[in-house]
Amino acid sequence: MQRAAGDCSPADAGEGRGGAVCGATREVDRALAAMDRRIDWLQRLTPVNVDEIWEGFVASGFRTMPDSRFSDGLEDEAPSLREQLFALPVREIDDPRIEALLLEKQRELDRQIELVRMRDKAGFILASIDLFGPVSERLLTTALDLLDAVPILPKDAEDTDVETVCREARATVAHYRQAAPDFRCEVIVDPTPGTSMYVDNGDFHVAFDYRTSRHRVRPLLAHEIGTHAVTRHNGAHQPLRTLAGGLADYDVLQEGLAVLGEYLAGYLPADRLRILAARVVAAHMAVEEAMGPEIYACLVEEHGIEPADAFDTTVRAKRGGGLTKDALYLKGLAELLAYLRRGGDFAILFLGKFALHQLPSLEKLMADGVVRPPALLPSVATDDAPRRRLAQARSLELHQLYQENPPQ
Repeated sequence: MQRAAGDCSPADAGEGRGGAVCGATREVDRALAAMDRRIDWLQRLTPVNVDEIWEGFVASGFRTMPDSRFSDGLEDEAPSLREQLFALPVREIDDPRIEALLLEKQRELDRQIELVRMRDKAGFILASIDLFGPVSERLLTTALDLLDAVPILPKDAEDTDVETVCREARATVAHYRQAAPDFRCEVIVDPTPGTSMYVDNGDFHVAFDYRTSRHRVRPLLAHEIGTHAVTRHNGAHQPLRTLAGGLADYDVLQEGLAVLGEYLAGYLPADRLRILAARVVAAHMAVEEAMGPEIYACLVEEHGIEPADAFDTTVRAKRGGGLTKDALYLKGLAELLAYLRRGGDFAILFLGKFALHQLPSLEKLMADGVVRPPALLPSVATDDAPRRRLAQARSLELHQLYQENPPQ
């Protein structure tokens, strides 16, 4: 017998995980999550020739910067993807709260397709602003004030290589598996030079040439695994699976939460906070169509950013022609601190990947049993020392959120 869109059977109800997610809701939710993975805009906008860009930049006397090269785009797939996207029966969803959340996601995926399609074309900056928003005057002022207020302190020696990072990452994954045996996060060494570290599809990637301070390893793992991998795990346990890949506009809260995780883990140095501010400046200059060498020179000469960090920040800002995404780190951190100052619940932010403005809807869905509390909490939300730092952070201003020295 054919069921109407609003009808529900036990097989549809979150696949045995609770919550009345069924019919059109389940179909749209699964399709949007699959399309999110298929588009993979971040991978398609990550340069594959970072070393080549640096070598050419140095050889030119820092006057010209070679073009970035990328993996395949979406030119051939874009029309088909859009057709599939807008054929989804979003309007048939019987719960208006879920309909609104998934409509937001549908529109966001359309903008992601356009972002990749416009890569290295004249309209890319507008596509970036449409997806991630502009660099507001208020945020730019906040970044410039922060660069003035946060001191330039000696940078830690990069005394740890990728082998140590991988060993610590595997120990972190093993720790979470003790609490959640189905927690999945592979540790992968990325052969692409200069790609730093990131989480993709729940797996932790680190570049083969990555180096950092030994004091920064655990805070960075709190950022990548403790935030990005844990929220993906929790989202995968929700009846709404889009909470694993992320509802619309989730990046702002995710990146703010991840950076705060570094502070709660014990060591967010001043230069890290300054780099987040520098990313806002670089994104603003990229939108104004400044060239890479001009952005680099501004960061080094006017704001005292280390050359290696200034180069990385510049390349990130110029991805595709001018990407505003990096401004979200500082914006997210500022919004998260404001939320915490108002007494906001910290643990609930790990139930999946979402935007702060969606939290009231998610709380109502949780009260109705459609959304579940976090299945797993990161160490920064459970251990004693991070919880003490969280209590302190609730009364701090943005320019105060750093530690001069790592914990002893």
